[in-house]
Amino acid sequence: MTTYDDRASLTDLTTTAERVRRSVEGVIEGKPEVVRLSLTVLLAEGHLLIEDVPGVGKTMLAKALARSIDCSVRRIQFTPDLLPSDITGVSIYDQQRRDFEFKPGAIFAQIVIGDEINRASPKTQSALLESMEERQVTIDGQTYELPHPFMVVATQNPVEMEGTYPLPEAQRDRFMARVSMGYPTPEAELQMLDVHGAVSPLDDLQPVAHAHDIVKLIDAVRTVHVAESVRRYAVELVAATRNHPDLRLGASPRATLHLLRAAKASAALSGREYALPDDVQSLAAPVLAHRLLPTAQAQLNRRTAEQVVLEILQRIPVPTSGTDSSYGTAAHRQMPGGPVYGQRPGTRRL
Repeated sequence: MTTYDDRASLTDLTTTAERVRRSVEGVIEGKPEVVRLSLTVLLAEGHLLIEDVPGVGKTMLAKALARSIDCSVRRIQFTPDLLPSDITGVSIYDQQRRDFEFKPGAIFAQIVIGDEINRASPKTQSALLESMEERQVTIDGQTYELPHPFMVVATQNPVEMEGTYPLPEAQRDRFMARVSMGYPTPEAELQMLDVHGAVSPLDDLQPVAHAHDIVKLIDAVRTVHVAESVRRYAVELVAATRNHPDLRLGASPRATLHLLRAAKASAALSGREYALPDDVQSLAAPVLAHRLLPTAQAQLNRRTAEQVVLEILQRIPVPTSGTDSSYGTAAHRQMPGGPVYGQRPGTRRL
C-alpha cells in the first residue's frame, strides 16, 4: 500500500522533473519525447545511448541534462588511442610514501558523458562494463565505489560511418535505452538559429535540481506499484524476442528488469503511483531494440529490430483490468463508465 508520504514524494518528483525538462528543452528544441526518455532513464537508474548522425545534437543533449543537475560531471572523448586506465584510473607509485596511490579516472563522476563511444577499441569499451552494471571499479584487486546517482550518457555514430567499432553485445545490454535524435523540423531548426546563432545556450544554463534531489526521486520511483499482470506482460514481450524467426539474438533478463524500471519511472513522471501496460508499450522499442540482432535474411529484407519489436507489441495481448485488480488502490481502478487506462484527475504528464 502506498502511503501519503510516498504520494507526496511523487508530487515532488513531477515538480522537479518539470524544471529539469524545461531546462533541457531550452537547449534542445523540438524533441520533447527524447528529453522525456532521458529523464525516465535517469530516474530508473539506467544509462542512455544516443545514436545518430553527426550534428543533430547528441552531445548537446547529454551536456544539457548534466548541467541541469547540480552534480559532478566528466566528459570522455572516445578515440582509437584511448586506454582503459584513462577511464577507470591507475595506481601510481609514490616514492615518498613508498606505496601505490590510486588516481581516479573520468568514470568517477555522477554523470559521465561518453562522446562517440564506438570510436574506441572494444578493449577500451570494456572498461565501462563493471562500472555501468555494479557501479564500482576494481583496480589491482581494490574495489572503489562510484558516486550516487551515477549515469552514463553515451553518444555514438552509426556503425556504417568511417572509423567506428560496433559495440559488443555485453556493452549494448548495459544501456537501459537507446534514442535517436533525428533531424529537427523546419520550425525547430529556425528557432535553433535564433537561439544558437550568437551564443551557446549551454553557457547560461544553470542547475535546477541537486544531486540529493535526484536520489530522493529515484527512491520515490522505486515505490511505484507494478501489478502482476503488467509484470507478466513485460516478461512475455521480452520472451517473444528470443524465439522470433527474424532475430538471432533476443533480449536478456536484464532487459526485462530495465523495461520494468523504466515503466515505473514513466508512471511516476506522469504523476501515477502505479504502472500501466501503456508505460511498458511506450518504452518497449527504446529499451529492447538496441539489444536485438536480426538474422542475415532479415537484414537482406531490410527488417530492423524496431520493426520486430512493433510487430511483437501488436501480437502479444495487452492485459486488461479484469485480469488483475491491483493496478493501484481502489481510487485508481476503473470507475463505472470510465476508461480502463485513464489518467487520474489532477495528475500531470510531462
